[in-house]
Amino acid sequence: MRAIVQNGYGSALDVLRPAEIDRPPIKPDEVLIRVRAAGLDRGTWLFTAGQPYAVRLGLGLRGPRGRVAGMDVAGTVVAVGAAVTRFAVDDEVFGVGRGSFAEYTAAKQTRLAHKPAGLGFEQAAVIAVSGVTALQSLRDVGRLRAGQHVLVIGASGGVGSYAVQLARAFGAEVTGVCSTEKTDFVRSLGADHVIDYQRTDFVDSGRRYDLIVDIGGDSSLSRLRRALTPRGTLVIVGGAVAGKWLGLGRQTRALTLSPFVRQRLTTFIAKQRHSDMETLAELIEAGRVTPAVEATYALADTPKAVARLAAGEVRGKIAISVGPSQTDDRE
Repeated sequence: MRAIVQNGYGSALDVLRPAEIDRPPIKPDEVLIRVRAAGLDRGTWLFTAGQPYAVRLGLGLRGPRGRVAGMDVAGTVVAVGAAVTRFAVDDEVFGVGRGSFAEYTAAKQTRLAHKPAGLGFEQAAVIAVSGVTALQSLRDVGRLRAGQHVLVIGASGGVGSYAVQLARAFGAEVTGVCSTEKTDFVRSLGADHVIDYQRTDFVDSGRRYDLIVDIGGDSSLSRLRRALTPRGTLVIVGGAVAGKWLGLGRQTRALTLSPFVRQRLTTFIAKQRHSDMETLAELIEAGRVTPAVEATYALADTPKAVARLAAGEVRGKIAISVGPSQTDDRE
């Protein structure tokens, strides 16, 4: 099969390349998916770069043990493991695969859901990683309630574009923070207010928020706390990147400080659960959330897409379209 493989760590244009490799085997609790589209997320870019450096302890010191990059996927089931009960051959699915920048990927049945009716594969391919992270940050960790005021820092990115829409769907008043050139995009997502951080400091905007979701930002805890209500909640999503061994300095400080202040300061690692993917699918089918795909790239152009994401140029999500296979889909 055709795939994008990674050799070493560094710039996507340097370490990602097209190759012909064998199809992945599947375990009893997995399905084999004919990939129609893959999604690009911030985690995939960081794994490509091998940052923060601590991730290399799990991925491989000199290069990733898993050669095929990519997690988000949408496609058609072509084979099922002996223990699979949730899916059958020809089902259209989305979720998280084991190397989705390829014509075929293996995925656990617990990390998949049926594709929303009427949704294209490119849109379905960008739901799972960013959508689930946004959902859990608001509902589970942030404990969002209708009527609350929510600030989303990084509102124009993959997780942010979902967080703005989900917060609105849950009945919150939403303020999004982004750069000048992305303000119109964040407004189009349904944000009640948009703060251009290049012109206005959100701390000085005059508003205080019941919940702040900070996605990959770099504001100090003291600044973030000034923007919270006295008993507000801060959820830090993602970590720092450049030059960081762990990238979790703010998270550690937040968790250490939280027991000693009235405000709740926390972070989390998203869990890819099919139940949350099904919740997102229901919201999408109801028209309350729409995957925001800015651009679609061919599989061979995946390195260019990752480079654009690394440069901070993307509004919402990028999809990778995987063309027809040269071989029969059935095993």
